[in-house]
Amino acid sequence: MGASTSQGQRRRRCSGLLTLVVALVVVAEISFLGRLDMAKNAAAVHSWTTSLYFPSSSSDGGGADESSAASGDEEIWRCEERLEREDAVPYARDFDKDPVLVSGMGKDFTTCSVGCEFGFAGDKIPDATFGQPQGPTVASILRSMESSHYYADNNVAAARRRGFQVVMTTSLSSDVPVGYFSWAEYDIMAPMQPKTEAALAAAFISNCGARNFRLQALEMLEQMGIKIDSYGACHRNRDGRVDKVEALKKYKFSLAFENSNEEDYVTEKFFQSLVAGSVPVVVGAPNIQDFAPAPGSILHIKELSDVSSIAQTMKHLAADPDAYNRTMRWKFEGPSDSFKALVDMAAVHSSCRLCIHLATKIREKEEKTAKFQNRPCSCSSNKGTVYHLFVRERGRFEMESIFLRSDKLTVEALEFAVLEKFRSLNYVPIWKNERPASIRGGDELKIYRIYPVGLTQRQALYSFKFKDDADLKRYIKNNPCTKLEVIFV
Repeated sequence: MGASTSQGQRRRRCSGLLTLVVALVVVAEISFLGRLDMAKNAAAVHSWTTSLYFPSSSSDGGGADESSAASGDEEIWRCEERLEREDAVPYARDFDKDPVLVSGMGKDFTTCSVGCEFGFAGDKIPDATFGQPQGPTVASILRSMESSHYYADNNVAAARRRGFQVVMTTSLSSDVPVGYFSWAEYDIMAPMQPKTEAALAAAFISNCGARNFRLQALEMLEQMGIKIDSYGACHRNRDGRVDKVEALKKYKFSLAFENSNEEDYVTEKFFQSLVAGSVPVVVGAPNIQDFAPAPGSILHIKELSDVSSIAQTMKHLAADPDAYNRTMRWKFEGPSDSFKALVDMAAVHSSCRLCIHLATKIREKEEKTAKFQNRPCSCSSNKGTVYHLFVRERGRFEMESIFLRSDKLTVEALEFAVLEKFRSLNYVPIWKNERPASIRGGDELKIYRIYPVGLTQRQALYSFKFKDDADLKRYIKNNPCTKLEVIFV
């Protein structure tokens, strides 16, 4: 028993001594590292973080493999360092010192991520002007929020034929969309109020000569037993001297009937219905579902033949509180990511977005010159090829660098690299202070879409997507120093 106790004490003393030796070694190591050059420390950290999305191809073997992996990471870091240096070709124009100049309209915003001035600057030739085309040196801008069914020139193709280089309309296919939606203008997440009116729906229609079937639809709904209170000039049966949104809050349904059925032409009629917590019954944009805050949250009369089924749906929802509440669930749970991605666009003033568009075009033109065409944009080593990409959030101007390695040239790796880059910057999305507090979320970044710079918002939001990893790989290889935009939600 005594011998056993003595051996245990000796083992504990040895263990304690070994712990002390290890601790001294660690302290010495830390002391040594503390004397290393700061750049080397940064390189080590960079290699470590890079390996998260550029994992080495080393096996699970011994030290030789680990040494090879470390060497490979060092090569990757050197490639990235070289690309950062050699791809950073300076542009001829510094927009902080020489802002984008737009004439023909006063400045109607306060801040922008690119230098941007409106008005006149003496003898300086503007970059763009509102109004009729004036020749190739000054970009002409068409800006209107009216339907092209009434103003034919507002059609994007028609405006291009007339010589306008920049089109700003409600169309998400225009260069700089100017929609009716905005977090700042509409308190979309305002709480619902009791539906106290006897009529099922309210209508505010004053143009009785609309170029669609909205008045016929209203009459047909009434014929099918839907009681409607009309506050506008057309079919008026209530005093129109009311606050529109406050009046709508008392109705289960709102007739958001536009004056034309045009893609993306969605006016305040629709968004005021959302604020009021009244289910919109829509005659208007054929793609109105793109604007819905959630699936099943709106009713769409595409054609007059739809009126009968819509009337039956309205009666069913009005009689079934649970079914009606399901259509309004988004008011409590928050709207869909697609709705947020759409409305977030307006967090940047359209005039600022115009300047970003113009400055981007100016840089794209310069990037076709020899000094930019000679950028390496990729770097090869025995660990593969590293590709240099540039990315910015929609609504920002300057780009951030990210890197992808040839053996990890995937959509997943791209999204990971973008998130890691912006997280490292402690980045705050543009919309953060614009959205209602209830749907701002936490500090975590979430990607909705990544797409090439230059796409329209219709393409970016609804039609573009890298089909697969091979599609992404082809795009990056065919577009050196690829420039991308990201939408965070």
